[in-house]
Amino acid sequence: MMDTNTTLLNTPIKSDVDALIEKNMPDIFPALSICVIHHGKIVLNNTWGWIDPDQRQHPVTPSSLFDLASVTKLFVETTFLTLVSEGKTSLDSKLVDVIPEFGRINPREIGGGQDPHTRDHLPVEAQFDGQSVDPTQVTFKHLLTHTSGLPPWRDVYNHASDTLPAPPTSDSVYDAQRWKNALEALYDYPFVGNTGDTIRYSDIGIMLLGEAVARLHGSRLDTAVYERVCQSLGLNSVTYNPVLNNIPLEQIIPTEIDTFWRKRRVWGEVHDENACGIGGIAGHAGLFATAYDVAQFGQAWLSGDKRLAISDEIKQLAIKEQASGLLPRGLGWMLKAQQDSSAGDLYSMASYGHTGFTGTSLWIDPEQNLVSAVLTNRVYPGRAVEGIHAFRRSIHDLIVQGVNYL
Repeated sequence: MMDTNTTLLNTPIKSDVDALIEKNMPDIFPALSICVIHHGKIVLNNTWGWIDPDQRQHPVTPSSLFDLASVTKLFVETTFLTLVSEGKTSLDSKLVDVIPEFGRINPREIGGGQDPHTRDHLPVEAQFDGQSVDPTQVTFKHLLTHTSGLPPWRDVYNHASDTLPAPPTSDSVYDAQRWKNALEALYDYPFVGNTGDTIRYSDIGIMLLGEAVARLHGSRLDTAVYERVCQSLGLNSVTYNPVLNNIPLEQIIPTEIDTFWRKRRVWGEVHDENACGIGGIAGHAGLFATAYDVAQFGQAWLSGDKRLAISDEIKQLAIKEQASGLLPRGLGWMLKAQQDSSAGDLYSMASYGHTGFTGTSLWIDPEQNLVSAVLTNRVYPGRAVEGIHAFRRSIHDLIVQGVNYL
C-alpha cells in the first residue's frame, strides 16, 4: 500500500481541514482522497471515509481508485497533443481528415440539443432557427476549446446497443460493436450553434476526439492513453474498466444508485451513462485512478516532464487562453475563472485544471509551484445533492494557506 504523507496537515490548517471534512462527510460525499505536490514534493497524500459507508468494512486508502469522470478528458487530450507534437496531425487539421464519416451529412442542421439531467430535448435557439453548419469545417482546436458548435450532450447510450434500451452488465467484456453503433449516431446529430462562435462544453466533441486519437495511434483508445501517457509517466493506477482489469471492488470507490437506466449501484463501472453504454472506454469519461497518480500527471504538466512528449510550443498554447468566456479554455484545460472558481480564491490566475461530475478535480498553479488532486464520490447520495462546489473552493483555499506555512 502507498504510504500516506500528511506534512501539510502538520500546519495550523489541520483543524480547519478537519472541520471542513466533518461538515461535508458523509452527506455530500462518503469518500475523499487528496494529493498535494508543492515545489515537486508530496506534502499531502491522505484519505478519509469509507468505500462502503453503511457497513464501514473497507476504509478509503491512498490505493483506492476514484471514477475521474471528466478529468478523463485531460488524459485523452494530452494523448492527442502528443500526436500533434509528433506531427501525425495538427491543431488546425479538420476532424474529417481523420474521421471522414463525420462529414457524410453536409450541411448539418442546427437543432436544439438535449438536457443531460432531465434528458428532455431542447428547442433550437431562436437565432439559429433554420440554419445549418458545414461539419467539414470543425478542427481539432475547435474540439479542444469546446467551440465546435456540437451539442453538449446527447443520449448516445441509447444508440449503443442493438437492442434498446440495454445497459451492459457491470462485469461485461468490452464490446467494440457498442462504440461502432454510437459513432453512427455521433455522425448525424444536429449542431446547436455555429462552429467557432462561442464555448459550449461538449462531451460529444471529446467523444469524437477520442475516436480520432484511436485512429491516429492505430489502436483502441485505452491502449493509446496507456502507451502515450500512463506508461510513460508510470501512472500504474490509471485505467478504464477497472473490474475487467482485475482490480477488486474493495479497491474501487462506488458512485450513485442508477435508478433510471442500470437499476443498480454503480460500482466498478463508469458512472457516466454514455461512457458506460459504449463499453467503458471513451474520450470524455471512463478513467479511474488514485489521487496520487492524478497529481503526478499534473506535476508532469507543471514541470514540463519530457516523458510527456509534448513540445514546449504546444504545452504553452495548451495552458493559455484559446477561447474566452465565463470559464475560459486552453487546449483541453479549463483556466481559472475571474470569479467563483472551483480552485478557490488563493490559486493564482495563471492556474489551470479541470473538474469531474463525480466530484473530482485537478488544479495546477505554476506561480505557486502547486498541484492538487482532490477526488470525491459526491454523486454517491444522488447527483442532485449540492455542496461540492463550495467544498472545492474551501479545500483549495486551505491548501494554499497550508503550503504557505511550509
